[in-house]
Amino acid sequence: MSKKTIIIAVMSIVTIFCNAQISSPNYQNRRWRDVALNMPSDWYKSDEAKLVAENVLLAQKEIGGWEKNRDFHKKFSDLERSYYLNNKSEIGATFDNNATTTELRFLAKVYAHNRDERYKEAFLKGLNYIFIAQYENGGWPQFYPVRKGSVDYSAHITYNDDAMVNTMNFLKEIILDNKEFAALQISNEIKEKAKIAFDKGVQAILDTQIIVDGKPTVWCAQHDEITLAPAKARSYELASFSGAESVNIVLLLMEIDNPSKEIVASIKGAVQWFENNKIEGIRIENTINKDGKRDRVVVEDKNAPAIWGRFYDLETSQPFFCSRDGVKRNTLAEISYERRNAYSWYTDKPAELLHKYPEWLKKNKL
Repeated sequence: MSKKTIIIAVMSIVTIFCNAQISSPNYQNRRWRDVALNMPSDWYKSDEAKLVAENVLLAQKEIGGWEKNRDFHKKFSDLERSYYLNNKSEIGATFDNNATTTELRFLAKVYAHNRDERYKEAFLKGLNYIFIAQYENGGWPQFYPVRKGSVDYSAHITYNDDAMVNTMNFLKEIILDNKEFAALQISNEIKEKAKIAFDKGVQAILDTQIIVDGKPTVWCAQHDEITLAPAKARSYELASFSGAESVNIVLLLMEIDNPSKEIVASIKGAVQWFENNKIEGIRIENTINKDGKRDRVVVEDKNAPAIWGRFYDLETSQPFFCSRDGVKRNTLAEISYERRNAYSWYTDKPAELLHKYPEWLKKNKL
């Protein structure tokens, strides 16, 4: 076989492989967020991506946002299509679990490759949803419009699962002309609205930070939208110092150039709180209990890296744990099997923050 023939054969194989990657139905076996954000770049110009985009357009609420935990990359049944068509005006649009910002990022990708103006119109409508959902005090609720009744906590300013931080990071990318949005040619007027919204969000973060003895500490996973006080969400998510959600709030603040004295004080106070409240000498281990089921337990280990509780009592600053009865308990072993194993009660996320903190001090000459 000649060298030229070998080259042609190799190129043919590469072409077939690439086309298979673009057109492969395997994307339907992945999670929606992975499909929306992490497919090969060329896939977003494929017919499959266009079919997914039709689902995203159909599912967009009249107000501009999307529901959470929906598999927009799967083929809709007639019943599902009817649901989305007939419920566009119903409450359900949210920022929870990366909803709305994920769909917006996907639309930006497919628009960049296909220039279908419907994608751009839906993107701008979704971006406007972010603007109108923001409270005057700068915070964002979990749902907008809020879900009154059984889910009243959806009105709270929501840091839980990074809902507000993810929204602000999205706005920051709009402000900074992230290349993912270049094809959309977002107007300077809209970028200015994004900057105003982001700055108001920063002020809300500063205003909701829990102050103890005159010193800033961290945040609760959600704060009352009127009083800004730490607030309860689900029955086992009581008002507390948050050892988990507070981390990405601080990391967002640390990315702000030329931080104000208030931002500097906020970051320093939070970092000091994390230093003061780390838990050493234990690790979390998955074991098999006497019933033969996997069970999560706390094990003493003097060599274990530091961890933090997800919730700390606002009065005692001690970690606490809850079953669905909402009663505080002092140890993981005291709560129900279901809550012990279906929820994250400890975190190592603050370690990343403490690692980055010295470089932030150096960068800002502090």
